[in-house]
Amino acid sequence: MRNRLSRRDFLASGAAGLLAVRLKADTTSTAVKKADTTLLAARQPAAAQSGRILLRGGCVLSLDPKVGDFAVGDVLIEGSRIAAVGPSLKAPAATVVDASNTIIMPGFVDTHRHMWQGAIRNSLPNGLIGDYSREVLGIRSMMRPEDVRIGDLVSALGAVNAGVTTVLDWSHIGNSPAHTDAAIDGLRASGVRAVYGFGAGVGPAVRYPDDIRRLRKQHFSSSDQLLTLALAGGMSAKEWAIARDVGAPISVHAGGTLAGLEKALGPDVTYIHCTTFTDGAWKLVAGSGGHVSIACPIEMGMGLGVPPIQRALDHGIRPSLSVDVETEMPGDMFTQMRSVFTLQRMMATNPSQGVKGPQPALLTVRDVMEFATIAGARANHLDRKVGTLTPGKDADIVMLRTDAINVLPLNNAYGAVVLAMDTSNVDTVFIAGKAVKQGGRLLGVDLARIRREAEQSRDYIAGKAGWNKDRLLRGQ
Repeated sequence: MRNRLSRRDFLASGAAGLLAVRLKADTTSTAVKKADTTLLAARQPAAAQSGRILLRGGCVLSLDPKVGDFAVGDVLIEGSRIAAVGPSLKAPAATVVDASNTIIMPGFVDTHRHMWQGAIRNSLPNGLIGDYSREVLGIRSMMRPEDVRIGDLVSALGAVNAGVTTVLDWSHIGNSPAHTDAAIDGLRASGVRAVYGFGAGVGPAVRYPDDIRRLRKQHFSSSDQLLTLALAGGMSAKEWAIARDVGAPISVHAGGTLAGLEKALGPDVTYIHCTTFTDGAWKLVAGSGGHVSIACPIEMGMGLGVPPIQRALDHGIRPSLSVDVETEMPGDMFTQMRSVFTLQRMMATNPSQGVKGPQPALLTVRDVMEFATIAGARANHLDRKVGTLTPGKDADIVMLRTDAINVLPLNNAYGAVVLAMDTSNVDTVFIAGKAVKQGGRLLGVDLARIRREAEQSRDYIAGKAGWNKDRLLRGQ
């Protein structure tokens, strides 16, 4: 017999935040602990204690060709993993979530974001790359470990709120071991799945790259955790060798010819931006099995060059997408997907843009969604765990509302996600089977406290940097 929770009972149970998409239980009512993002086993019936959650009756976009998509389908979560995907799944004793009027899909994957800048979001809205180097990178020496921690925490929570379940933190704020540990602490506190990219900082206490060995032992000794390790490196074969010595993949800002690195290239390297790559460099990356991360809005807005979407595709590389810096662009993947979709199609259909030969194939909305999910998982070296709704993978899942005014009525699921939705449609987010956002609200997050800490950090940084107070209203 099924018992339906009334709204009054739901609120009284302490579960008010659990899913605006009507929760139903197969046995007895379920309570949710408000203080953190985990189901509280001591207060759960057998269904919740078993860790079985059935997302029932949503539009399922698995991004896995072998699994397929379903106009109406279900996803079964058991513990931290996806157990089954398909229509009309049977799941005795599972907690059933009515997922009608939602799209169920893999969490978005960001392959390059400088998360230590979270407290100075939107501080350089009109900046070019020279302005960024001067005003943002120039403040690194002024930053304390606590500034790094709150920056990472704010950026990570913003990612989760936007449905980004995995992000590579390109952390070139390694001013000291205390700074690197603070960044990792901020990531861990957020509940996001993250690749911590250990990068160089400034000042006499920098321990880059050798401190990656300590980080591996102290923070990343297990691969079975939400946080994994990478090197946010320079174009140096010596640095890459140190990363490989500890089994860490490599992420680099790249351009030019790649001359001198030919023997060091490999499938464990992700190349960011690539706007100035020569044809020879593209061939080297493709031949080595390397990955590419494109930050389309930043590359266009900050003057880094034309985002090399078509050049990557021409060399058989399916690019991943990345936010890069929130000092100038938002931290969601909807913006990224729309930018890539529209720019590639504009250039492919406009001869004045220098397209040689026959018109390239136009990107589809599904292509771009793959860039934002499974291609990102591959570039982050986590595709065995995330990126598709595949049984056996970790349950990193987002549920997007389709009954909101910016989407309804739903006529094309992929089109709605890529071209119509925004962060407001992100209703529910699971990371490794744990709900971290439900009913449009982050769970277990004291936003008032985080805002205070972020504002205090911003004020400290602004004071040290000599930023004028009128910067807040400066739009020119």
